[in-house]
Amino acid sequence: MNKQEAKEIASKNLEAYRNRPYAELTRMIEAKPIILQVRGASGVLYNLEIEAFWDDKANGNIRIKCTIDDGGWRSYFPLSSDFIKSQNNEFIGE
Repeated sequence: MNKQEAKEIASKNLEAYRNRPYAELTRMIEAKPIILQVRGASGVLYNLEIEAFWDDKANGNIRIKCTIDDGGWRSYFPLSSDFIKSQNNEFIGE
């Protein structure tokens, strides 16, 4: 798996969620993870899973995480990228 390509794909897919308000992101917590397949420029088909969960406590900061793998051994240890958003729509730790 091309780690750089995978990280770029994960970041690009997370970008759409970064622009969403906190209230909308909280609705993702109760939903099933979003599962996608994306073909990279190299032709490799990547599996992505995007999910939301409380970072520390309920109704606090929310973490949106994307894991990515190529279906090989990396599926046991996928790469991940995430961000944390507060109730006032600020990013934590950036």
